Amino acid sequence: MAWMDLLESSGVDSSLLSDMNKDLNRLSVIAERFSKIGSKPEMELIYVNEVLENATEYMRRRVSDKVLITTHLPSDAEGAMVCLSLFEWVIENLCKNAVDAMNGEGRIDVYMTSEKQQIYIDIKDTGKGIARKNFKTVFNPGYTTKKRGWGLGLTLAKRIIEDYHAGRIYVKDSEVGKGTTFRIELKRVV
Repeated sequence: MAWMDLLESSGVDSSLLSDMNKDLNRLSVIAERFSKIGSKPEMELIYVNEVLENATEYMRRRVSDKVLITTHLPSDAEGAMVCLSLFEWVIENLCKNAVDAMNGEGRIDVYMTSEKQQIYIDIKDTGKGIARKNFKTVFNPGYTTKKRGWGLGLTLAKRIIEDYHAGRIYVKDSEVGKGTTFRIELKRVV
């Protein structure tokens, strides 16, 4: 942040500084997320519709135009008690995994529905799919089908949703060669 002030006072192009500031803010969000992983995060009432729209919009700007990300959200705002930064990270992680599973080309649909006390979020992709025998295994540390990475994304997503948000996350449906749907269930706050 101090370097940003120095660059600004040195007369660096303001459009360049604006882009650098966006990157700096994003790094700040990432650091905040990691700082919350090891401790009980503070929860707040948020409207899940807005978070899903913001997280998917963020992902749309970062993937190729060969990936179509569409949200299917109810018009009524649905509230839940969540840690915003961690919940956003889970949605972004599921979308990023979907992009990887589709080799950068395909469709991701994010659905939200609710009934009585539950909010359901389905993230469906047209990727390579998961064999039924691996539906639970994908959440184990070290499980990965990628050449890079540690296989911790879904492990952390499960911990965030189930331990911190008292919800559930699981593979709702998948067919090898056709795609996967992950489901998140949260307690609805009316």
